[in-house]
Amino acid sequence: MNRGTRGNGDGGRGGVNLPALRGYNEALLLDLLRGAGPAGLGRAELAARTGLTPQAVSKITARLGGEGLVAEAGRAASTGGKPRTLLRLVPQAGHAVGVHVDRDELRAVRVDLAGSVVAESGGPLDFGAGPDEVVEAVVRALARVRDPAGPPLLGVGVAAPGPLDHRAGVMGRVTGFPEWEGFPLREVLSGRLGVPVVLDKDTNAGAAGAGGAGCGGVGGEAAGTSVYLHVGSGLGAGLRLGGDVYRGARSGAGEFGHQVLRLDGPPCRCGARGCAEVLCLAAVDRGDLAGAARILGEGAANVVALLDVDRVLLGGRVVDAAPEVFVDGVRAVLVARALASEPPVVGLAEVGVAEGAAELVLAPFFGRAG
Repeated sequence: MNRGTRGNGDGGRGGVNLPALRGYNEALLLDLLRGAGPAGLGRAELAARTGLTPQAVSKITARLGGEGLVAEAGRAASTGGKPRTLLRLVPQAGHAVGVHVDRDELRAVRVDLAGSVVAESGGPLDFGAGPDEVVEAVVRALARVRDPAGPPLLGVGVAAPGPLDHRAGVMGRVTGFPEWEGFPLREVLSGRLGVPVVLDKDTNAGAAGAGGAGCGGVGGEAAGTSVYLHVGSGLGAGLRLGGDVYRGARSGAGEFGHQVLRLDGPPCRCGARGCAEVLCLAAVDRGDLAGAARILGEGAANVVALLDVDRVLLGGRVVDAAPEVFVDGVRAVLVARALASEPPVVGLAEVGVAEGAAELVLAPFFGRAG
């Protein structure tokens, strides 16, 4: 299906009663059913939420049922008339794979249409070994998680260190790994894997995962403004502005780790001095996780002051190792530096970067930009 995105003035999404937009309307209904979960929704509710006519909803859901994407979820309690038939998304009708290519490890997951992980694999990776070695590692990872006898594979999302050109699918001059500059990773992987490939920065994938179906993404977090902060082998951010991942005109948004916090600080691998990344990771290396959290909080406070975000979500293996330390430390800094009456909510991202990479594949299927 050719599914696109469309919005209206109040941040919601309405259906359009035009045959030319059939694919959009299908995606819109699937997105609503995805958000409803196993309980499902009735046709009247779908019509009311989308603005589509009841006849249009009936035709579209019948077509989706014929494709195996929608099934009955039972009947709603009667309110005096005939009990309403509820419809639900069939998660097993399609799968997507997400791959997180980090500087020193790789993780791959296969998810269903609801975003639930059904298979995963991981292991060490030497990103510095160069493109050929990394491509082979991704190919092997896909072979481990793919089910040749299973439902259709919609595509593979690959999350890699930035900078990179999301639109062209080409790697940039990754900090510390200049040999990657100009490598057409998306094209090469698509040719090797035989399926569509989406390439994005790891932090953007993290932001996409934070707004996916399992994380309040439908009618919840995706409708607001948030920043996802990732602490792993590097330090970066992904932004969700108005419900969509914000990448910038040149795919360069989110280089959070290279904001300078100390003018006379230690040199960073990017060439500057006193960057948030070098300060934060140095604190981690010496075992001062509370100090690392404060540094992360200072950088987050700068972003909050600039963009007035609603939520600050934390992820990455360093955060996962001491979640309370980082959540409490970042929150304390944001409270102390709050310019508004209420600081943003601080919490943990509910899924990892690999899951977010898979969400980048699923988003267009549900009419979202990702």
